[in-house]
Amino acid sequence: MTPFLTRRRFLTTTGMAATAAAAQSLIPGGAWATTSGPEVSGATLGYIALTDAAPLIIAQEKGLFAKHGLPEMKIVKQASWGATRDNMALGSANGGIDGGHILRPKVHLYATGKVMQGGVPLPMVNLMGLNEQCQGISVSQAHADKGVGLNSAPLKEVFAAKKAAGAEVPVAMTFPGGTHDLWMRYWLAAGGIDPTKDVDLIVVPPPQMVANMKVGNMEAFCVGEPWNEQLVNQGIGFTACTTGEIWAKHPEKVLGMRADWVDANPKATKAILMAVIEAQIWCDAAENKAEMAQIISARQWMKVPVPDILGRLNGEINYGNGRKEVRPDLAMRFWGENGSASFPWKSLDTWFITENQRWGYLPGDLDAAALVAQTNRSDLWLAAAADLGLPTAGFGDSRGFETFFDGKVFDPANPAAYLDSLSIKAMV
Repeated sequence: MTPFLTRRRFLTTTGMAATAAAAQSLIPGGAWATTSGPEVSGATLGYIALTDAAPLIIAQEKGLFAKHGLPEMKIVKQASWGATRDNMALGSANGGIDGGHILRPKVHLYATGKVMQGGVPLPMVNLMGLNEQCQGISVSQAHADKGVGLNSAPLKEVFAAKKAAGAEVPVAMTFPGGTHDLWMRYWLAAGGIDPTKDVDLIVVPPPQMVANMKVGNMEAFCVGEPWNEQLVNQGIGFTACTTGEIWAKHPEKVLGMRADWVDANPKATKAILMAVIEAQIWCDAAENKAEMAQIISARQWMKVPVPDILGRLNGEINYGNGRKEVRPDLAMRFWGENGSASFPWKSLDTWFITENQRWGYLPGDLDAAALVAQTNRSDLWLAAAADLGLPTAGFGDSRGFETFFDGKVFDPANPAAYLDSLSIKAMV
């Protein structure tokens, strides 16, 4: 497939966005106040202070939402993934949010009610992937001489000794059943460490990870950037591995929205998708990375020094234990190869559901295919891409077989075989 938008054309289009928004304000009802325009002038989307929220921030800062008829979009910082859940349940009509930058499994955990107050399901949809890769598993500096890396096994005896002495072994992730929880569990289990028995998994909001490691509240954590890089830059710990080393080109955050909002506002939903797709293309252009880091580093967005963002964004990884590598293949991708990082592959949803079944967050007899069909709206992504003139051939339900660093293979057509191949699990 050949990308439709050249960088020159895209930058010209983006540069015109502010002018288009200003022109809109001169027309009663706005330039898109026609029968074909969005049903509303905006929505409220939440985000956590993580680098992978960049497409939403850039779409706002570059006027792309306004360009597509949504001049009143609100992109609102959330304190934690728990706060995101609670505000999603409220909806903007009640002071909450309509959707936002969320951990991919949250779509399924909300929709089934598994993490909602009173177990009440909140119908949700996965509209698009926001990024691939560039999360990390970091370990306390106290274990820097243990040889811990992609192989977690050197920590097995260390943790066992602590447990035998009656001590807790706190290992942090950001939300039960979320991506960081699953990456941490996968990494530990692959090294023979049972995450349900051998450690004490705790929940810590992403922006609080470094501070908690600094005061000795955890042995290790899994979180998105820029927090692993900040940990290294402050000399508090080291990165054992990036998640792209666990699973190359793995999906991470998504743009998830309340299903009732999407159903009521299909044109506005498509407009949001078009704006964010354009932002993703801009973010992936090498010449825009420094500017992107500068924009999202600002106090109103992330309040993080640019050096804590830029290195790993480009695949320049200082692991903090004497190891430094330039790995463009591990860089964060927002658009990917012709949109492969942005398209919401249903087969990837199936893996996250399967892993949540592996660890007992979702029942083993859950109909995963039905849940994916209920929550994945790849049709809306395809419509938005087509309206932008982008090629849509080659996209379907499945990205194919997925292979992990320990040799395990996931066939989305046969999740049971994958589960059977795993020796450590906690299914219910």
